[in-house]
Amino acid sequence: MKRRVAVLGSTGSIGLSTLDLMGHAGRSGAAEIEVSALVAGRNVERLVEQALQWRPDFAVVADEAHYQDLKGRLAGTGIEAGAGKSAVVEAARSGADWVMSAIVGAAGLEPTLAAANAGAVIALANKEALICAGPALLEASRRAGGKVIPVDSEHSAIFQVLHPERGGLVERLILTASGGPFRTWTEGQMAAASPEQAIAHPNWSMGEKISVDSATMMNKGLEMIEAAYLFAMPPERIEVLIHPQSVVHSLVEYQDGSTLAQLGPPDMRAPIACAFAWPERLAWPAPKLDLAGIGSLTFEAPDHGRFPALNLARDALKRGGNAPAALNAANEVAVRAFLDRRVGFLDIARIVAETLDRIEQTGEMDAAGGGALQTARNVDAAARRIAAEVLPHFERL
Repeated sequence: MKRRVAVLGSTGSIGLSTLDLMGHAGRSGAAEIEVSALVAGRNVERLVEQALQWRPDFAVVADEAHYQDLKGRLAGTGIEAGAGKSAVVEAARSGADWVMSAIVGAAGLEPTLAAANAGAVIALANKEALICAGPALLEASRRAGGKVIPVDSEHSAIFQVLHPERGGLVERLILTASGGPFRTWTEGQMAAASPEQAIAHPNWSMGEKISVDSATMMNKGLEMIEAAYLFAMPPERIEVLIHPQSVVHSLVEYQDGSTLAQLGPPDMRAPIACAFAWPERLAWPAPKLDLAGIGSLTFEAPDHGRFPALNLARDALKRGGNAPAALNAANEVAVRAFLDRRVGFLDIARIVAETLDRIEQTGEMDAAGGGALQTARNVDAAARRIAAEVLPHFERL
């Protein structure tokens, strides 16, 4: 197979796994890979290492303060350096036929929409693009002749076992969750949890923000919203099931009582490989699933009392419109405050809840103007402003 690739978020955990997988595919002869662009946030040193290895046409650092450093390090290599939001968007539509969208947060929305409008196959690891503008993103991709393939292990699992023409025969989509590092903790213990404890995920190696989302289970709430958009499924037919071993990645229950599941070790390269090779399969030295060695798989219902983020997300999904975008923005602000030790772990969901109440009262949750992207920006900005106003009520002295 041949792929012309752009990796947005190349120095993060998903980007590193993507390049590692591409390296295996290239060395084995399973794929011919040409890299059009690599995009990093601010890690210039790692970006330069990647650029010298993969020789992209374009290397971009999102933080403009690092532009001169990047430009100087790439001088004489023939690789064009860029910086800032416009350069990130340019990289997304740089002629790649396959784009890994792995920029963390709402910053990934505009470049992902740009890749969709360019007709690329998008391997989607950026939750916010779907949360903030899911219908518009999917419609843009369809109209341009592209494809959006989920990279989250849960949505990849559903993508692999849900026939595109059989959605009407589905009874439920069941998203599995590890339960995170605080699955068995009491509320009192969680109230005293540190950022270091929250990001110590028991199964997956992820960035700080998504690790905290896993600890609050907001990640699973956001995944419910994503699943509703990706698979055109109403909220009442999407459920969450705790599965601590992270072997069963999700399940699809059909009307005839059959339940299909996708299983695999907790390794993000597997769903990346699925998206990279689609509609084929990629041979790579994947870790094999040893069910006999695992011995048993366990499941339990989520505790909505200790993890209120699940209900916050479901309520936002039911409300529809711009509510998911407001939820996401408020959560980003609250998680950042927790990582900065300004608020406690349990305050994250409280800040999100109060922000949603206040933004609904102001009417700004329904702010519109300039199409899907501008509307998402308006709601995102309003929710962030209100969350910043809410924060002082929860700050630790």
